[in-house]
This record gives sequence, structure tokens and C-alpha cells, in this order.
Amino acid sequence: MYRVLIPVGDDRERSMAAAEAVSNLPSAAEEVEAVVVNVFEEFDVTGEGGQVKSEDVWDETNFPESVDAVVDHLESAGVTVSKRREHGDVTKRILAVADEIDADGIAMGGRRRSPTGKVLFGSTTQSVLLSADCPVTVALVE
Repeated sequence: MYRVLIPVGDDRERSMAAAEAVSNLPSAAEEVEAVVVNVFEEFDVTGEGGQVKSEDVWDETNFPESVDAVVDHLESAGVTVSKRREHGDVTKRILAVADEIDADGIAMGGRRRSPTGKVLFGSTTQSVLLSADCPVTVALVE
């Protein structure tokens, strides 16, 4: 069985691009196990009303709609799928889950960016590409 991790954020279009790439793998229904992960990004905000930490509002059962859409798509394609929610640094949690489940690959949705945009702004996709111990497939959307 080929185990693939699919990190899913709030962007449904990019998430579905990754799901489509996985469901189109040869013999996906028989040979692919997908783990869909959503990471709630860690934050710490201080203002007039006091301090709010991400762990104060994080709910491990509150998945974005994009996660359910990806799971539904994969299930309809016959792919074995599970989902999980994590909290922390997005890139670090994606890489940790990939290691934990012994992923054979990671499939992510991405967007096309100008060379200047790539230099000025970091991205989770780029960080995962550079740091993952397994192959990473990026399905690009316009």
C-alpha cells in the first residue's frame, strides 16, 4: 500500500488539486492510503483585551470544509482515507506527521507565483519541498 499525506488548508481549490492528483494515481482505489491533515497554525496575540493563544481556541474536531471536500472526493474515487487535525507550526507538523505515518509521499496543492513572489514570501509548500524526507508532488492551480 502506498501511503500519501495530503496537507489541506482553507483553500478549497488548491486542496482539491492535491486530491485529484492522488485519486488519479495508478490503481489508487486498490493501492493508495491517504491521510488528510489540517494544521491549525500556532499564534499568540496580545492586545487591549489581554492575551489570546492559539491553543485557547483550537478544536481538534473542527475541520475546515476543504478537508471534508477532499475526504469526500477521495472516498468517491475508492481511496482509503483518514483525516487528522494538528496544532503548531504548519511546516513542522506536516513533516512530523509524514514521519509518524511513514508516508511514501506528500501531495500538496500550490499556486503559481512570480519569481519575485517566491523570494519575498515564504510558503509552506516551498518549505515542505525543501525539507521532506519523501517525494513531494505539488498540484498547481492558477
